[in-house]
Amino acid sequence: MLPLGLALGLLLLLSLVCGVGLGAAGVGWANVPRFLWAGLTGGTVHADEAAAYTIVWEIRLPRVLLGAVVGAGLASVGVAVQAMVRNALADPFVLGISSGAAVGANAVILMGALAGLGVWALSVSAFASALVAMALVYAVARSPQGLTPLRLILTGTALAYGFEAVTMVMVFGAARGEAARSAVMWLLGSLGGATWAQVPLAAVTVAAGWMWLRRRAEALNALAMGDETASALGVRPARLRRELFLVTAAVTGTVVAVSGAIGFVGLMVPHIARIVVGADHRRVLAVAPLAGAVLLVWADVLSRLLFAPAELPVGVITAAVGVPAFLLLMRRGGYAFGGR
Repeated sequence: MLPLGLALGLLLLLSLVCGVGLGAAGVGWANVPRFLWAGLTGGTVHADEAAAYTIVWEIRLPRVLLGAVVGAGLASVGVAVQAMVRNALADPFVLGISSGAAVGANAVILMGALAGLGVWALSVSAFASALVAMALVYAVARSPQGLTPLRLILTGTALAYGFEAVTMVMVFGAARGEAARSAVMWLLGSLGGATWAQVPLAAVTVAAGWMWLRRRAEALNALAMGDETASALGVRPARLRRELFLVTAAVTGTVVAVSGAIGFVGLMVPHIARIVVGADHRRVLAVAPLAGAVLLVWADVLSRLLFAPAELPVGVITAAVGVPAFLLLMRRGGYAFGGR
């Protein structure tokens, strides 16, 4: 039997190939490897295949790669946030950062803000507003005792409602119906605007965040057992929680800026990983990113196929699949946050 990590890696590779081959426009399965090879090596294709090649190389491949990166990032951050606040219901969006990013994104979609940045306007505005949200949450939640779990949750939740109210006012006041529809699509998550330019930055940020979390896996194990236990084991809870906040905020802000607010991946995948491999964060962080990547790639495929040629928001698919799956997991005998 293959090790779980290797099996998930192979499944992810197969999912990426399927994600490139599947879609409303048929390109022929036999052509997909040839088009990918031509793109990787700078080869040529026949003139009558130019349209199919463009679909594979310029549209679908960056989309599935970005989906894998975003899924891995959300799953990794979900593991970290649940340990940071010691709450089984926490996910990357509990800090209010995604709601803050939505304000910036909708300022571009609905009001044309930062139009001078062209195709980068949406991502830059969403990320900048995510940073502002992060600063506000940090400033309000900080106390003489540091960033405590309860203050983080309450502050993030309260500010998220405030940011959502601002977003809804913007959508309600939109003069163009199509702009409002685009805003709603972004709020529910979409990979439809993926480009090659977005992939490297998102991939580097997610990889750097994951590597930092892996290095701190032992400290996360201690933090999940409570501040007193963590302190007895030589971990400084306040300092670690502050570092975790900065890392999770950076990763969340980056992935939300390129994909919108895709929910449920960061909540569900960490629980699945703990059920399969136990509560040790070294093992959880080895499995959760791969599982999150696979989940989001296939969620995006379904979003493209179910009502083709129209697309559903990816967040609708993750919720439709995730809610029943999560409820079934919670009914497993003996399962509790932090382990089996």
